Amino acid sequence: MIWLAWRQHRKQLLFTLLGFAALAALMIPIGLSMRHTFTEFGLPDCVRQLADADVARTTRDSCDAAFRRFATRYGSLNLVAVLLLVLPMLVGLFWGAPLVAREVEHGTHRFAWTQGVGRTHWALVKFGLVGVATVALAVCYGLGMSWWVSPLTQAAHEGRMGVIVFDLQGIVPIGYTLFAVALGIFAGTVWRKMLPAMGVTLVGFVGVRAAAAILARPHYQPARTLTFPIEGTEGPSIGRGDWVLASGVRDADGKMVLADSQIVCPPGTKGPDGRACGAELGLGPGAYNWQLYQPADRFWLFQSIETGIFVALAVVLLYLAIRMIRRIA
Repeated sequence: MIWLAWRQHRKQLLFTLLGFAALAALMIPIGLSMRHTFTEFGLPDCVRQLADADVARTTRDSCDAAFRRFATRYGSLNLVAVLLLVLPMLVGLFWGAPLVAREVEHGTHRFAWTQGVGRTHWALVKFGLVGVATVALAVCYGLGMSWWVSPLTQAAHEGRMGVIVFDLQGIVPIGYTLFAVALGIFAGTVWRKMLPAMGVTLVGFVGVRAAAAILARPHYQPARTLTFPIEGTEGPSIGRGDWVLASGVRDADGKMVLADSQIVCPPGTKGPDGRACGAELGLGPGAYNWQLYQPADRFWLFQSIETGIFVALAVVLLYLAIRMIRRIA
C-alpha cells in the first residue's frame, strides 16, 4: 500500500520540489542583497543600540533615518511577502483536495478497497505519506522564509509581530500547511469531486486564517497598556518590535477623545489662542496618551499557540475525513 501511494503521488512531489527550487532561485539573491544593504547601512549596530532603553536621542534619530532608507529601498517586497502567504493554501488545493476526491470521482478507490485493503488502512497510509511530505516542506519553507524576511522584520517598527511577517516565518507555516491539506482531504470526502473540494478548501482556508489573525491572535495573551501624560518632555514609547493593537488620547475619566493619535506638548506650552495643550479638543488636566500592545518577546509563545490551534484543527478534520470515508459506497 505504501508503494502504491508513493507511485500515485510521486509526480505531485516532483512538481512541488521543482516549484520550491524555482522559488529558492528567485528569493535567495534578493535575500542576500537585503542582508548586504542591511549591513552597509549599519543597521545591525542600530538593532543592538536601540535595544537599550537609555540610548541617546541622536543615535535613535540616525538609526530611524537608516531604517527608513532601508524600508524605502525594499518596501516593495511587502507585496511579494503577501503573495508568499498563499503557498500553504496551494499545497492544500493541489495535495489535499484531490487526495480522496479524485479517487472517488474516477472510481479508482474501489480497486484498493476490493483487494484486501481496508478503508481505514488505505486512508492512514495515504494521509501519513502526504502528511510527512507536508511537514518536511513546511519546515523548509518556514526556515527559508525566516532567513529571507529577517532584514525586513528588523527594519520594521512592529518587527516579527507584524501581521504579514508573523505568518511567514517560524513554526506557524507547519500548522497552516497541515490545516490546508487536512481541510482539502475533508472537503474531498464530503463533496467527492475535485473542483468543489478545491473551492471549499480555498474559501475555508482564507476564512479561518483571517479569523485567527484578526480575531484570535491579539488575545492569545492579555495585552499590556502604556500611558503617559500629554504635557511634558517626550513621553515613553513601546519597544521596537512590539505590536501596537490600539492607541489614542484619553481624558481624565478614561474616555477616548482622539483615536490612533498621540499628543506631546512641552511643559507650559500654550496654543496660539493662549489655551493649554489639548484644550482645543476639550482635554483638561489629567488627559493622557494610551497604547495597547503585545510585547515583542511573546513572538514564540504566539507562534506556538497558533501552530497548536491549526494542528489541532487538522487532526479533527482528518478524523472526520476517516469517518466519512467509511460511508463512501
